[in-house]
Amino acid sequence: MARVTSNLTEEQTKQLCDLLGNVKLSLLYKASVHGYKASVFHQQCDNEGPTLLVAYNRSGYIFGGYTSVDYARSGRQITDKEAFLFSFQGKIPVYIKVNSGHYARLDDAGMPNFGEQLYFCYNSDAVVYNDGGKSYSFDAKRLYGNNTNLTECEVYKVKQSKSTRKSVCNAVVWSKLYKYMSPVSKMYLFSLIVKLTQQKRRDELLEMIRNHKPVVTSVSRVRILMIGPVGAGKSSFFNSINSIFTGHVTNKAISGCAGTSLTTQFRTYSVKDGREGKPLPFVLCDTMGLEEQSGAGLDIEDISSILQGHVPDRYKFNPSAPFQPDEQKTSKPASLQEKIHCVVYVIDASKISLMSEKVEEKLASIRREINSLGIAQMVLMTKVDEACPRVEEDLYQIYLSSYIKSKVQEVSSRLGVPVSCVLPVKNYSQELELELNCDVLLLTALQQMLRLADDYLDDVDVI
Repeated sequence: MARVTSNLTEEQTKQLCDLLGNVKLSLLYKASVHGYKASVFHQQCDNEGPTLLVAYNRSGYIFGGYTSVDYARSGRQITDKEAFLFSFQGKIPVYIKVNSGHYARLDDAGMPNFGEQLYFCYNSDAVVYNDGGKSYSFDAKRLYGNNTNLTECEVYKVKQSKSTRKSVCNAVVWSKLYKYMSPVSKMYLFSLIVKLTQQKRRDELLEMIRNHKPVVTSVSRVRILMIGPVGAGKSSFFNSINSIFTGHVTNKAISGCAGTSLTTQFRTYSVKDGREGKPLPFVLCDTMGLEEQSGAGLDIEDISSILQGHVPDRYKFNPSAPFQPDEQKTSKPASLQEKIHCVVYVIDASKISLMSEKVEEKLASIRREINSLGIAQMVLMTKVDEACPRVEEDLYQIYLSSYIKSKVQEVSSRLGVPVSCVLPVKNYSQELELELNCDVLLLTALQQMLRLADDYLDDVDVI
């Protein structure tokens, strides 16, 4: 048999490897070469460890799924928390994790399936079949364009590459000593160095934020406005920052994952340095989430009133009627202290490729308004753990993940902000205790907000 070659381009292979971590892909099965019979598929792929299935359809979609559990024709339902579906949206694959509490696939003698929901090479034919189900939450139109006819199906063995951690450690410890360490000792040393470095960084960030003073003396605390689609994590960011300075996980602001905005009021949240401590030098302003439909979610006209400092705390938004400021109050401009000094767009990293044109247009309109006022802007890219399984397993890998880097670049391109102003974070959501790497990411983002606010204040005419 002639040498079997992959249909993936070099760039597509790189993107998939980045999504999976430090891995190599080895082609096990190619339907156009080996045939569409289930017996041949299992002959090629059984007991090969983690595998990645890549399918190609007649509409040009490239999609598939990953499982970390061997194919073995056991007849069992497979629990696999690492399993996911993916689809290339442009150059970057979108990752859809298996839903908690659901089986990843049925390990039968047939062709591969995911959750008994999505069947590849169904009935030994060049088609994909969606039988419905709850194991994976996906839109068939987005995943594969609703075109069920396949032109090719490939399965790759996923093999971990040699760890890059050795090179990191070598830069820090004595090379001769490291050379004679056991693998376990090397791993422990690497973890210890990372922990000590992150602890030092966390302490430095806490100190800088506590001691921050706005560059304009008439402003005691900078006001930071959070804007973003429903469910992106605006309220969760405040809860996360409040948790760090309180010393344990808190849920002061209402947050969750409902289809419509859980935030219905304009809220201004101050954060204390400890439960009985003094207020810190910033206020986080939370708004209603942006939604696709007109007359739903945050009204763009309300944003102008918020920026100018006219909207009071606890004002209840009405999507069908924008805020009407008191004429007596608006005749006198709000003080600089009451205005917004930095705007932060909160974007879900796992859904940026799926952002609708209508939401993108709303964000563009908001940016034009904010640009006209010269207010500093940045992007908080949340849920990085849901966007990349490598980062979900170890949050420190965010610094090494090419996939997260590509997501940052995608956010920068779609929202029109510099890459340096897109900061990836993970909010506290399901955790019961604080986590060091999570704290460092959140505090780094907050520090950047304070710096951008100072840039704006430094440039504003103080009356």
